[in-house]
Amino acid sequence: MNRIIIQGIQFDDKSSYQKGPKLAPPLIREALHCGSANMYTENLVSIENTKIDDKGDFEISEYFDIEKITKDHLDTGAKVLTLGGDHSITFPIMKAHSLKYPKLDILHIDAHSDLYDDFEGDKYSHACPFARIMENGFAVKLVQVGIRTLNSHQAQQADKFNVEIHQMKDLDLTQIPKFKNPLYISLDMDGFDPAYAPGVSHHEPGGLTSRQVIDLIQNIETEIIGADIVEYNPKRDFQNMTAFLAAKMMKEILGKMM
Repeated sequence: MNRIIIQGIQFDDKSSYQKGPKLAPPLIREALHCGSANMYTENLVSIENTKIDDKGDFEISEYFDIEKITKDHLDTGAKVLTLGGDHSITFPIMKAHSLKYPKLDILHIDAHSDLYDDFEGDKYSHACPFARIMENGFAVKLVQVGIRTLNSHQAQQADKFNVEIHQMKDLDLTQIPKFKNPLYISLDMDGFDPAYAPGVSHHEPGGLTSRQVIDLIQNIETEIIGADIVEYNPKRDFQNMTAFLAAKMMKEILGKMM
């Protein structure tokens, strides 16, 4: 089995609405290890495993340091799971992955497509990572699930980059494709309905249930080579609900990566 490195990327400089996601990584870990639940996934895989190596948190001052940290971890031969952080971190993370995996697919779970060519003058905003990823050819296929904020510009961008979008308004999880290439998962916590994840900067009603996302991940049949969990904003949370949901998703994703 491949080793898996966990890295916390404490960065939210490119959040457009509210800061706070940089505080998330240690709080997700705290929820995971607090004794409330055990360390087994629903499929009876224990994540208390010597193959999982938590490297702790990295406070980021320069945006592209994220690429170097990720590349250093990938260069050890490990897979990498990242706790963010705002969604801008996914572009430099994928830039590092592209050197190791010239052909990969992305499953992106989110309320937002994050396909803006630029947002408020910043091409590296948390609203832009998938435009940067696709224009650089870092993914063969990008499948987005949970989208409920599409506008005409992002719809045009989706057409331009051949993005497959499964919007909430007509969601059928049985129609999510089988992935052919190694898979990277990018999970934005606002993909969940705010009833399940109040601790996010952008409350978008009408979202995914926690059960739907767990089922979606459990039903993946291809190899998962990396993942990130982003946009948890502890400043907005209620009784740590979102921290515990992020920890649950971390556990299930690690189990699938193993």
